[in-house]
Amino acid sequence: MALSHSHTPVQADRPVTVLGLESSCDDSAAAIVRLHGDGRVDVLAERVINQNSAHAPFGGVVPEIAARSHAERMDHLAREVMEEAGLDFGALDAIAATAGPGLIGGVMAALMTAKGLAIGSGKPLIAVNHLEGHALSPRLVEPLAFPWLLLLVSGGHTQLLSVEGVGQMTRLGSTIDDAAGEAFDKSAKVLGLGFPGGPALEKLAGAATDPSRFALPRMLARDPSCNFSFAGLKTAVKRSFDGLHTPSDADRADLAAAAQAAIAAHLAQRTGRAMDIYAQDNPQGRVLVAAGGVAANTAVRKALVKEADARGFRTLFPPLKYCTDNAAMIALAGAERFRLGRTDALDVPARARWPLDTGAAIADPLLGSGRKGPKA
Repeated sequence: MALSHSHTPVQADRPVTVLGLESSCDDSAAAIVRLHGDGRVDVLAERVINQNSAHAPFGGVVPEIAARSHAERMDHLAREVMEEAGLDFGALDAIAATAGPGLIGGVMAALMTAKGLAIGSGKPLIAVNHLEGHALSPRLVEPLAFPWLLLLVSGGHTQLLSVEGVGQMTRLGSTIDDAAGEAFDKSAKVLGLGFPGGPALEKLAGAATDPSRFALPRMLARDPSCNFSFAGLKTAVKRSFDGLHTPSDADRADLAAAAQAAIAAHLAQRTGRAMDIYAQDNPQGRVLVAAGGVAANTAVRKALVKEADARGFRTLFPPLKYCTDNAAMIALAGAERFRLGRTDALDVPARARWPLDTGAAIADPLLGSGRKGPKA
């Protein structure tokens, strides 16, 4: 196990500039951010390259293809953002990279590139938990004060976390099988839509005339926790579709709307329960942040806002480019950690799984019940 390094925390009023690299799934990304003493963040340069066309024929992300693409792109992306920002390595305070969780071949691409750059430039290395990047992403757009409640909802993650500080997060709920984004993608695949499936399913759902005609199950209806489950919904969508003799466009649109409504309702109901629990300990910190690609879905947003408004919570949705995988959030997490004096040794490992709340993960290991399980 790698040993963490540390240094004296920097002066609170001194800006911190960090290069961040991200490659945990199928987006290759690099960015440079500058964190000011008052919490303001300048994104000096950013690049994201997706791999949708490479994975579309397979209906999902192929880890080997993703890893190869990341390995070919990461050093070029790092150079491009440095040039765009007009900086040399002497202007950086540190180099940050996602070190997990994620597809291990992909994670290694960004982390190994960052290690090489750190060695060559003499700058500190900061290994960032991808989930912490999402958790801190709202601070890219405003100096949001801790704490807040986070719903992290994407293709690989569905979690509810109390975000109390950098490296201080408490899990309130998580999926026990599949992530919400996977439910969107697999439902879209059943309906014959393209990849990525979430946006395609949302578009088709907009054409529905009778979304209530399909009776899809309420997941974990009698479970009192804040946990999620989407495996049964995926199965129900397939059975409903298979039960249609010759599915029409109207049939497909109605089923898409039903699936979307069921996902949104489940996310909102469990998040509402988490808000009730969170508010007991944080009566003044009533902010709900929703991050991850699924947080861009309009039906999901409306359902979350309704639950939040009923409880006096403000909702904050980072811009779409900071909801999906990006390097600006990784650079910011690195800057926050550098400011606190936290850096990492060059032998820090890449991790396929890396929970934010280790205590909860050990005491109640919810994930991985499926063949693959969510990344976290």
